[in-house]
Amino acid sequence: MIRIWSGAMRRKVLFAVICGLLFLGGTPAARAGDYAQPQEHDAVLKNFIFHSGEVFPELRVHYRTIGDPKGQPVLVLHGTAGTGQSMLAPWFAAELFGPGQPLDARKYYIILPDAVGVGKTTKPSDGLRAKFPAYNYDDMVLAQYRMVVEGLGLKHLRLVLGHSMGGMQAWLWGVTYPEFMDAIVPMASQPTAMSSRNWMMRRMITDAVRNDPAWKNGDYTEQPQHFRLVNVYFNLATSGGSLAYQAKAPTRAKADALLEGMLAKRTKMDANDFLYQWSSSADYDPSAKLDQIKARVLVINAADDERNPAESSLMRESLRRIPHAAYYLIPASAETYGHGTTMHAKFWKKRLAAFLDELPRPR
Repeated sequence: MIRIWSGAMRRKVLFAVICGLLFLGGTPAARAGDYAQPQEHDAVLKNFIFHSGEVFPELRVHYRTIGDPKGQPVLVLHGTAGTGQSMLAPWFAAELFGPGQPLDARKYYIILPDAVGVGKTTKPSDGLRAKFPAYNYDDMVLAQYRMVVEGLGLKHLRLVLGHSMGGMQAWLWGVTYPEFMDAIVPMASQPTAMSSRNWMMRRMITDAVRNDPAWKNGDYTEQPQHFRLVNVYFNLATSGGSLAYQAKAPTRAKADALLEGMLAKRTKMDANDFLYQWSSSADYDPSAKLDQIKARVLVINAADDERNPAESSLMRESLRRIPHAAYYLIPASAETYGHGTTMHAKFWKKRLAAFLDELPRPR
């Protein structure tokens, strides 16, 4: 027998389904990872002066925002070769920005810039190629500061949080603009001079560009190819986690398959942009000014970080010079990702939430 449902019956069934969804974990709007869609913006910075003294009449800084501009502003900074868009990956943003999460976008105003030289921010491949100013991390932070002040009209930040290069820039924010933020959370980074294996590997990949005959001092007609191979080598050597790789590739055959997959990935990366990005870290060193930091600090690193080895005493020695600093070291496991671990917020979001709860009230 075919039953024809009345409008009243359909409404009862719909009500029952909604109640079931609530019982099982909430409506879609309450699930982890749901937050307002990012809004895209550009700030055009007039007469931008690089650390070298070179002046750009107009430097464009692209950025994304999530949430109400009246919320507490949080600046989130990406790693080398990433963009603000990369911080919207589900393993990062979906763990942080949704309802009830540590950086709930209903409470916080999330700001995600593209650093100088990448994404939709002004970069060498926009036209100047190797004639582009040789920028460094100080220039990147200055551009971020001017974007926040001139583009968004903000006078204070609740938090600056960053991963890898973004972590190093968070340290620079702390020493350069000590009164501008309540807290900084540098991740996968150290507040010490670029050195050791971290720099040696960077030297190798930038030399791979400069020594490629196809580079032609930046005036190539086709993208040089050497740096793409060396970039895979660099990532294998300095990110991913030893235990994780052993779990993923316990035999030579599986290791070969994993490597072949990495080599087969196509990238649209420009060689000049690549060279500038990795060279920009050469003079990074906030160590002389650590005692000037006034913000509360939560350092988050991974025990299997290949670029910032936990067995070094550099981090703990540095923290002794900072009045309000805490250190959270994520234990290594087959589930972590070495230097890339802190991009996976599940490992540290509870610690961040506790840190934010302990902060003094916003100004």
